[in-house]
Amino acid sequence: MRAFAMMRGATLVLAGALLCAPAGARNEGRNNGRADTRPPAKVRPAIDQRAFMHGIGAASGPGQTTYIVFSSSGLPPRGPDRNRNWTHDIYVAEWNPAQASLGKPRLLVAEKEAQEPVSVAQNAAGRIMLTFEDGSNTTNGVSQRFRVYGTDLQSKEAKSTDVWSGGHSGHVTAVGDNFVVFYSDDWIDGGGVDNLGTGNGVYLKTYDGNGRLLQSTEVAPNKREWWPLIAGSKETALLAWQEFVPGETHARLKTAVYRPIDGTLTGMQVLNGRLKYYTYSVAYVPALDSFLLVGTNDVGKGFAHLLDRAGRVSASLACMPESVREAGITVVGNMAYTPSQDGRLLHLKLSADAIALHGSQPSPIPWTYAGSLGLVRSPSILHWVSLTPAGLRESDFDLSLATPPSAADLCK
Repeated sequence: MRAFAMMRGATLVLAGALLCAPAGARNEGRNNGRADTRPPAKVRPAIDQRAFMHGIGAASGPGQTTYIVFSSSGLPPRGPDRNRNWTHDIYVAEWNPAQASLGKPRLLVAEKEAQEPVSVAQNAAGRIMLTFEDGSNTTNGVSQRFRVYGTDLQSKEAKSTDVWSGGHSGHVTAVGDNFVVFYSDDWIDGGGVDNLGTGNGVYLKTYDGNGRLLQSTEVAPNKREWWPLIAGSKETALLAWQEFVPGETHARLKTAVYRPIDGTLTGMQVLNGRLKYYTYSVAYVPALDSFLLVGTNDVGKGFAHLLDRAGRVSASLACMPESVREAGITVVGNMAYTPSQDGRLLHLKLSADAIALHGSQPSPIPWTYAGSLGLVRSPSILHWVSLTPAGLRESDFDLSLATPPSAADLCK
């Protein structure tokens, strides 16, 4: 598999359950999906954590069932093979609010090479799309591919189909009955994280609920712009991606709004001029009919913005604790929750014209840059799932135990 596949970063929105998580770059790993009882495994620092597990998402199943879908290099995760290639397959585990932890994962997609990072979306009719990079049977090192399932998530009806041969870093959302895949193409060596290079443009493809292509859209073609994230509402989708800045160690964070019904792109802008590479996530906030973007700048200060359906910023939090690359955002009403780099879960209170850091609480599980996702057990309890080199890590968070932000949290 290509060198560029070894260095990426991602996010997702769960239809109906108001939770969000990300996906990202090349990695592997997983575990038995049960509650955390083991200490974190020691991993050689030279190995990318994403080589063990990478990419996690969710969709609603029958009744109160939630499907948790993730990419991993076995159960428990093995990491790269002897040639340092990644070997992820895609697994699914079931969960409902009455369960203490996820059920036993089963294999969903297994091919040669790696299928990662998986991103998940569910449309208004309940159909489920997965998108992922796939190193199997491609002439371009890797291809961005997708599969479409019914609500029972049975693999016999699904087949892997190219979004784009040579595509990578893709994420998917649902807008009404349609699916929108936002992906990057090609790779340019040099620059970026550790001078490993950048993608060469970001693109959209819109599909109906059966996976039939409806339209293709060039967002930023043939430019050093990549790591595309997407969040969907009933009519529009927020796009977020990063732009290479020559001679600098930071990126520019760009956003736009896409309307699948007529294929229009509006509100394209540079939202942050000094982004820490890959460190941003997006989610839709139904209670406000707005999109939430959380990120971190190049000096380790977090920020958050609410954007309306036209992509205009309606509220901002200029400084907060550093966010976590590829971490999920879980939205419950006018509250949003996301991990921080210093090992906490942040509580953000949202309104039409304001974002406030409402509090935080320590996390008993580790956050990594491989992906994490929050599930709503009740209005006052979240169940968080984190991908680590040792496998899945899970914990409940009693939201009533949050403490107010300190002066340092508020950058005072």
